[in-house]
Amino acid sequence: MPDPMRDASYASLLRLPHMPRILLGLSIGRIAGGMAYIAVVLFTLERYESPALAGLVTLALVLPGVLVSPIAGALLDRHGRVRLVIVGALLNGLAFVGLGALALADALPVWLLVLGVAVSSVTGPLANGLRSLFPVLVPRHLWERVNAVDSNGYVLATLVGPPVAGVFVQVIGGPGTLILIGAIAIVAGLVMVGMPDPHTTTATSGSLARDAWQGLVYVWRHPTLRGLAFSMTAINLGGGMAAIMIPLLVQGRYGAGPFEVGLVWAVSGAAGGAAAFFFGRRDTHGRERAMVAWSIFLSSFALLLLLPQGGLWLVFVSLAAFGFMNGPLDIALFTIRQRRTDPAWLGRAIVVSGALNYVGFPIGSAITGWLVTISYEGAVLFGVAACLVGSVIAWRTIPARHQEAPAA
Repeated sequence: MPDPMRDASYASLLRLPHMPRILLGLSIGRIAGGMAYIAVVLFTLERYESPALAGLVTLALVLPGVLVSPIAGALLDRHGRVRLVIVGALLNGLAFVGLGALALADALPVWLLVLGVAVSSVTGPLANGLRSLFPVLVPRHLWERVNAVDSNGYVLATLVGPPVAGVFVQVIGGPGTLILIGAIAIVAGLVMVGMPDPHTTTATSGSLARDAWQGLVYVWRHPTLRGLAFSMTAINLGGGMAAIMIPLLVQGRYGAGPFEVGLVWAVSGAAGGAAAFFFGRRDTHGRERAMVAWSIFLSSFALLLLLPQGGLWLVFVSLAAFGFMNGPLDIALFTIRQRRTDPAWLGRAIVVSGALNYVGFPIGSAITGWLVTISYEGAVLFGVAACLVGSVIAWRTIPARHQEAPAA
């Protein structure tokens, strides 16, 4: 008979205390996030008719969250992660409801749109606090499983969020869709109400500002987390390029509508989900660096398919291949970060590391919004080049073996 303590099935993962509730809250919040990226870009392009502004708004949707992530991580380590996740989700939802209401009233100038999106971004790092509970609640032999399910939370968000956002933008308009996104984010917070905070160890100096700074220093001095930050920033430059280019290609070049824009991202998510479950069944120990580097390298060839004018089907193929490569990339990324992070620094390390990893996305969108006014091909090649560089960075900077970070 198999040892139940070493049962590595997905069913045993879901039997862990509070795990179904955590995964449900994460999934609902990510669906709102998946809708937000598409809806904000479509709304901006429709109302203001400016790719450059769409890139700027995407930048505002992420960058402020990156900047406050050290403080958010310190708060999560000090003051109860579940409570702060709930607060972050509720504030995020209210920000989108407010933006939608102002847009309906025709009282949303450009500066207020950018400001409102930036306010919603600040709450993002708190939502990542739930992920820092995985190494606390989940036994080590289930880490690949929980990371596969976690990765598929993003896949679900990509499968459901973009098509739903596209349909609602087409049917009820951008403002109504923003209000719907806010309502879904609020539900994600309410799902977690009443859930207890597990006991966690924390390395704290007693000062919030000092704890935040030390979290940033810990990630920077940690060889693995620093290598991941540089390499993931590079591939996310390519992802940010795709966020702007897909609506422009699908609607502008091929004459389709918002629903098809969302469908392209849904296909990408489905491919990523299949890959995540496949690679999540395998032990990644000792192979994480190779998985990260090769996944980023092959992603560049997926984005290269956006270059030829081969029809809408080629856009679907490109994003399906790009999504598939995200499966093994996520598994390796999440697992190596958990294995090599001191448990006393998990809240700050995961939030700060996640924010730094994602900083390339808004920058890539902002650069693409400017580049595409000069050349579609130049914008695509920018994303391809970023991924190629990222694969080299991953291989050269992520240590093959664990190296302890110096004291912060």
